[in-house]
Amino acid sequence: MQEGGGKAATSPAENYHLARRRTLQVVVSALLTECGFDSAEKAAVETLTEMMQSYITEIGRCAKAYCEHTARSVPTLSDTVVTLIEMGFSVDTLPVYAKRSQRMVITAPPVTNPPVTPRALSAGQKRTHPTHIPGYFPEFPDPHTYIKTPTFREPVSDYQVVREKAATQRRDVERALTRFMAKTGETQSLFKDDITAFPLIAARPTTIPYLSALLPSELELQTLEETDSSEQDDQTDSENTTGNNINDDPAADKENSMLPPSGVVPSTKTTEDNVIDNPYLRPVKKPKVRRKK
Repeated sequence: MQEGGGKAATSPAENYHLARRRTLQVVVSALLTECGFDSAEKAAVETLTEMMQSYITEIGRCAKAYCEHTARSVPTLSDTVVTLIEMGFSVDTLPVYAKRSQRMVITAPPVTNPPVTPRALSAGQKRTHPTHIPGYFPEFPDPHTYIKTPTFREPVSDYQVVREKAATQRRDVERALTRFMAKTGETQSLFKDDITAFPLIAARPTTIPYLSALLPSELELQTLEETDSSEQDDQTDSENTTGNNINDDPAADKENSMLPPSGVVPSTKTTEDNVIDNPYLRPVKKPKVRRKK
């Protein structure tokens, strides 16, 4: 069925009317079969369907009018009986017609249930409105809305777990670095047949292979710098002590009178001469142990 403009019915109301009209067509076809007709033209079936629809609509309208006349809102069986009598139909023949032998039973059309909207998950009991809040206001949300749920995990503080995790990360970093160097640089294989199996990072030959053994490490340089700084501090302390000590003896006064005005004996070797830039030419120095005063 299509509308006058050739446009298919898509609204729910139109779909409902079309389904009802189709059901009436099935009823009319069943009645024609009971009366002995084998076939019928489409126009005749449409006319009979329109007549039946008008008849049923008139019964419903009159029953509704009698219902409202008696100050009621829902029609009853008595309203329908009065309507049939007013339309000239014999109500006594209805039981006999309903129990006829050649009656055809029409199966009910399949009922399509509307899609069920899934209910929202509710946890706990919702709070009711206090007395000062009107009842038409929206309800409070579920109790789980007010629960604080942390989205992070507490850091692991176990010593063994931390050490194992650090070792695992270090091993993964070494493996990743090794694979990266093997893919980007030159490699050597243990097997001649398959070069890609067990690749080894190729050793790069150097012109002076013993140079790395002669150069001091960072730890050795740091130790030498600390030793030099401690010796300079000791020498400065000894010079300050010699200049501040004053002896009251006359012999000491004579010796002091022979000293230069600064009161400090000039040293023959300065600190700058003792420090050698080349670490391989420096004299061997023993670690100095400070005594507690």
